Amino acid sequence: MVRLGRALLAALADYKRAQGLADMADLERVALVLLRDGELSGWVQERLDARVAHLLIDEFQDTSPLQWHALHGWLSGYAGAGGGASGQRPPGVFIVGDPKQSIYRFRRAEPRVFEAAARFVRDGLDGSVLACDHTRRNAPPVIEAINSVFAAAGALFPGFRRHTTEVGTVADSSVSTLPRIDRPPRPPSRRGDDAAPLVWRDSLSTPRLIVDEVLREREAEAVAEAVTAEIATGTRGEEIYVLCRKRQSLRLVAHALERRHVGHSAVEDAMLAETPEAQDLIALLDVLGSTGHDLSLARALRSPLFGAADLDLLAIRARAADGASWWRALRELEAPSPALERARTLLGRWHALVVALPPHDLLDRIVVEADAHARYAAAVPPEQREFALDAIDAVLAQSLYLDGGRYATPYAFVRALKKRAVKATLPVRASTVRLLTVHGAKGLEADTVFLMDTEPERTNPATTTLLVEWPVDSPKPTRCAFVYNENRCPPSLRAALDDELRAREREELNMLYVAMSRAKRRLVFSATEPYLTPIGPTWWSRVAAACPASPQRQAELLFDLPGGVAAAPPPREDIVIATLPSWRRSIAAGARPAEAPAASARIGRAVHRALEWIVADSRIDRHDAADAAAREFGVAPGPVRNVVATIVDHPEGARFFRGAQIRWRGNEVSLSDAGEVLRIDRLVLLDEGDGPVWWVLDYKLSHAPEELDAYRAQLLRYRAAVARAQPGEAIRCAFVTGEGRIVEVV
Repeated sequence: MVRLGRALLAALADYKRAQGLADMADLERVALVLLRDGELSGWVQERLDARVAHLLIDEFQDTSPLQWHALHGWLSGYAGAGGGASGQRPPGVFIVGDPKQSIYRFRRAEPRVFEAAARFVRDGLDGSVLACDHTRRNAPPVIEAINSVFAAAGALFPGFRRHTTEVGTVADSSVSTLPRIDRPPRPPSRRGDDAAPLVWRDSLSTPRLIVDEVLREREAEAVAEAVTAEIATGTRGEEIYVLCRKRQSLRLVAHALERRHVGHSAVEDAMLAETPEAQDLIALLDVLGSTGHDLSLARALRSPLFGAADLDLLAIRARAADGASWWRALRELEAPSPALERARTLLGRWHALVVALPPHDLLDRIVVEADAHARYAAAVPPEQREFALDAIDAVLAQSLYLDGGRYATPYAFVRALKKRAVKATLPVRASTVRLLTVHGAKGLEADTVFLMDTEPERTNPATTTLLVEWPVDSPKPTRCAFVYNENRCPPSLRAALDDELRAREREELNMLYVAMSRAKRRLVFSATEPYLTPIGPTWWSRVAAACPASPQRQAELLFDLPGGVAAAPPPREDIVIATLPSWRRSIAAGARPAEAPAASARIGRAVHRALEWIVADSRIDRHDAADAAAREFGVAPGPVRNVVATIVDHPEGARFFRGAQIRWRGNEVSLSDAGEVLRIDRLVLLDEGDGPVWWVLDYKLSHAPEELDAYRAQLLRYRAAVARAQPGEAIRCAFVTGEGRIVEVV
């Protein structure tokens, strides 16, 4: 919205009081009334004349016609030789904008308003219109990419002029692509007798794999891997942006970065209720307000606030088998674990305070008595600790801020949080990768920019489209109509709909321009092959078409300038785009040596996942688990099957995976050690000849682990942590190798 300063706000307040209005939500409409009304405009302009000497409006390309007419109603009084209604000297007017960066049509922004404002400043205020196509931000390769892509856009990008840059040759500056994630071929359709029988999937043991989700996750993994490699070259995390149209893909990148222990920040506002820490506290308040919510109690118990294990929940479930609530089962549980005993004590204490304390005071008591900050700091990875603590504090703050803190009970506060889309602005941490939508990145810049999802899925024609025809010189819209289905648009609205579709396509180009121009040194594109090819060119295809690939330089970067070599930007015919081989997660023979470590690591993760599934439930077929894990990590199933079978059936290790001698078992067991979370691959309690013994097992598939000091030290640290948790009990530790051997470390 165009801000007219404190003077206009004060005038609005006076008008509000004069009219006796209780609420003034539509500020833009009221501003238009004040500045164009014959009786009121002189009074308002006089007040503005007394307070405003210079008017600077930035990002003017995002102005709507309504905002422009309100502003024009004020500034038109200065047109000519006068000085406005007050006769004083007119203010200095300075308007800055770039129609190529207009990307807020959902707010009714209209780029043509900028052209009307430019004409008014030139003709009405005797001003000057200045244009600049020179930048001090982008390196020559980035500028050449922008020039090539948008010069080729033709009629959709009229008036585009070739950009230049003040930046000289920068080492390692480039525009490049990650390998596009190709979609697997569709299986031939079978009908009748040849149709494959439907197989029931046990949702508790067999994960559901959706092709689109898997492909998007692979793209996110590729981007995260490239970001990690970029940081390894010396680029600071805060100088790396990952941009996308939608937050959904950014969430996948966030998870992939977390797995690599790379810190990241979502610079834009996030939904408070979507953070795990807030969900834990909301679940806790939910069950305190209504003790019959078993699922909320289960989440609260498994959260770091109490740290209950899966076996604890199974014990409660067994106690509640007769139909009792989990809350009652927890209260009546005999011989509970230390975690459940602590939870039972604290929950009983807090439940007694529900009717006595308001939400903030109760939450403050919970956070202090549960030692929430310390427990979450110990449970989450180091790079995410500060975000977890900020989320806890944000819930506390919302208990005071939400609707002015009017909720007297935790139950009402929880209901309000669940109904409302409450956003929380978590602080942006230094040295973290920024994850942003293209809209959120507008006005920002970074050394390296990764632009993902550049080949999105084709969308169905929109329904209930609102068509608004508002010529810039008209004080009001000339037409406003709803189209229920764009495929069946009435002939009378066809021209208006065509204008709308052209405006959408232009805005799509504007978004690409904004995204590309954020990069100072490096710009990297990534894409996933869509199921349905979009109608019209995509960002990926526009870059490929404007910069055709050279067969002799398939694996090189776009617009690459060798480090330390002074060179002018290459001419158009020398610009190439790297079309790298399709990314295939495969370990087939013949893979290049550089691919072997990455493939081996994925096999190791797949083996870990398959072992986790089959040792947790003996009913799960080992081959099915191995195949599902192989699909999840994008590797061939054969090696995963072989390693899993070797480990589980080996004479030395079989006793750790099956048999009556196992008194307790756990996979991916988390323990806290000096504030750091340790994750043990497998922890079992075995009945042996001299009594029960705890065995700490660590899967090491690719090395002789006993020969590596770092592995030995890590395993001994695991054993020491278990010893502190189980004082006085026998603790032993060993490696489980890919050959199935058990290598004990003493």
